[in-house]
Amino acid sequence: MYVGRFVVVAPGIGGYRVSSRSFPNRRVSRRDGTLTVGPTPDAPETDNPYVSYNCARGVESPTGEPLAALGNGSHVDPIAEKLERGYPARDALASTLLALDFEKDDYDTPRVAGVVGADAAVIGTVRRDALLVEAVDEPTVVATYETDSPEPYDLTATDAGGAATELLEADLEHPVCAAGATVDADGVSLAFDNGGD
Repeated sequence: MYVGRFVVVAPGIGGYRVSSRSFPNRRVSRRDGTLTVGPTPDAPETDNPYVSYNCARGVESPTGEPLAALGNGSHVDPIAEKLERGYPARDALASTLLALDFEKDDYDTPRVAGVVGADAAVIGTVRRDALLVEAVDEPTVVATYETDSPEPYDLTATDAGGAATELLEADLEHPVCAAGATVDADGVSLAFDNGGD
């Protein structure tokens, strides 16, 4: 089954995977505490604005609470910035997704995102017909296709690297790369898996 790009979050852990038929030549790289999806050196040039973006950022709220924001596009940065300014996770997700709306591509691709805290998590999506944002207690997924409403996900990883690898190796079509995040009292850990690249 092809679900496209997807986010999984739960309290303390989360991950994001790029699955792509159109732009498979991408990888995740680390830059200044942020994980960024971008083209591989051998990727064909494209002016598609949805190919490169920050997919995971660790942030600290004004109260000192560590949080991680994950998602499938340019909305990750404003979500993280709102969290840094003290917005509750639900409000940071909802206001950003509502403002940026679904991607204006040939498929009206939904935007998917999540916020992970040490003891809480929120997941959301905006698609052509809905804005959905939910607090979750157990691992929950939302994807750009097929699984475009939050539903339970069997995530067994316990660390950021394990989450990235588990999502990349999930039995879903067209895996490209993945990111993982864990959050505890000591802060945010980010990791990625580019499939052995």
